[in-house]
Amino acid sequence: MWNAMVSLLVPQACLGCGGPGVRLCDGCLGRVAAAPGRRMPSPCPQGLPECWSAAPYTGVVRAAIVAYKERGEAALGAVLADALAFTAVSAVRAGRVRGPFAVVPVPSARRSVRGRGHDPVGGLAALAVRRLTACGVEARVWPVLRQVRKVADQAGLSSTERAANLAASLGVRDDAGEPPGASVLLLDDIVTTGSTLAEAARVLRAAGAVVPLAVTVAATRRK
Repeated sequence: MWNAMVSLLVPQACLGCGGPGVRLCDGCLGRVAAAPGRRMPSPCPQGLPECWSAAPYTGVVRAAIVAYKERGEAALGAVLADALAFTAVSAVRAGRVRGPFAVVPVPSARRSVRGRGHDPVGGLAALAVRRLTACGVEARVWPVLRQVRKVADQAGLSSTERAANLAASLGVRDDAGEPPGASVLLLDDIVTTGSTLAEAARVLRAAGAVVPLAVTVAATRRK
C-alpha cells in the first residue's frame, strides 16, 4: 500500500532508460519479452522440464523483476505476466507441449511472503492464466506445491550446492486433488541453475502429474 501511494506522488522514471513519465517506456517495454525461447541451464539438472524464458536476466528485465518482487511495484506484474504468457504460447506453438494446462507456481517461503507483503510468483500465475485463456490456451492455476522445510539463501551457491539445498524441500498439498489439465506448466520468475524447477517437477511427477514444460520471465547467464 505504501509503495502504491508513493508512486502516485513521486515522479516516475523508466526502469530501463531513466526517461520521465512511466516505469517502462514503449522502447524498454518491448525488451521485456523480445526474445522468448528455450533456455536450459548448463549443467542441466536431472529431471528439469524443457525450460523457456521471455528474456535473459539483464538490463530492464532484471530491473522490472526486482522492482515487482522486492519493492512491491505491483503494476509491473501485468507486464511480467504478459511476458510469461507470450513465452508459454510461443512454446506451445513450437509444438513442444499440448494443453489443457495446470499452471503451477513455484511457492515462495512463508517468511519471504511475509517480508515482501505479497506472493510474487503466485500473483504472476493468476495474471498469466488470464492472458493464456484470452489467447485460446486452456489453462487454470493449480497452486499445489508447498514448502515442507526451510532452505538456505541460494545466493552464491553452485549448481551442486543448490540441488542439495533444495532436495526434498517441496511437497504436494494434502488437498491438491486432480490436476485441472492434461499437462503441468511450471511457472517461476527466474531460472538460474534449474534446481528449483527440477525439484518441483520431481515432486509433481511422483504425484502422477505430467510435467513437460517450465516457463520463467528470465534466465540468468551462468558464468
